[in-house]
Amino acid sequence: MNKTGVIIGIIVIAIIAGVAVSLPASSSETVNLDMGRTHGTISTAMGSPILGDPAAPITIVEFGDYQCHQCYNWFHNTKPAIVEDYIETGKANLVFVDLAFLGRDSPIAAQASYCAEDQEMYWEYHNTLYDFQESKIDGGWANSERLKAFASSLGLDMDLFNSCLDSEKYSKRIQYNVQQARDHGVRGTPGFFIVGPDGQEQLGGAQPFSVFKQVLDQMA
Repeated sequence: MNKTGVIIGIIVIAIIAGVAVSLPASSSETVNLDMGRTHGTISTAMGSPILGDPAAPITIVEFGDYQCHQCYNWFHNTKPAIVEDYIETGKANLVFVDLAFLGRDSPIAAQASYCAEDQEMYWEYHNTLYDFQESKIDGGWANSERLKAFASSLGLDMDLFNSCLDSEKYSKRIQYNVQQARDHGVRGTPGFFIVGPDGQEQLGGAQPFSVFKQVLDQMA
């Protein structure tokens, strides 16, 4: 009986070991991410680094696509005043969550921003994409070649960046963010949730600064 028990024990251990080997390793996409990070009802764990003071009482969650022209308009016409009046003063912070759906280059552009984050250059790369956005969706300005050129212009380690982008390291991260948008009824870009201590309010479209100011001041 003892011999039989030992044999059975060895078989069980072998089966457990085999199962463990077959399970996927923890995705490298989650490295350095706060998987428990939420703002209101939204999981922002796979979104951007927080712009501003993480302890700010209000968070602006922006759902956007780098090929979205209205996102470009909001970035240039509204965001600067929000940064100056609310983010730099510690009243609010901002998180960008990808709704990369407008064209075939949208997901790869979003992935590229996280390849830049690997080198602590997320926001610099994010800003570059909106500074150099061209009006035609999938017109070539955000293809792999151009995305690598943007990285080079920012002085990133190109071996690391190219390896990251070519491997599609962050493809599942983008899928997760798109699902968050769908789960929260965001159907177009840009879309926003303003999350305060007492709840959250949804805004759609490239709203002017006055609209954001009214909501932000009410939540303060």
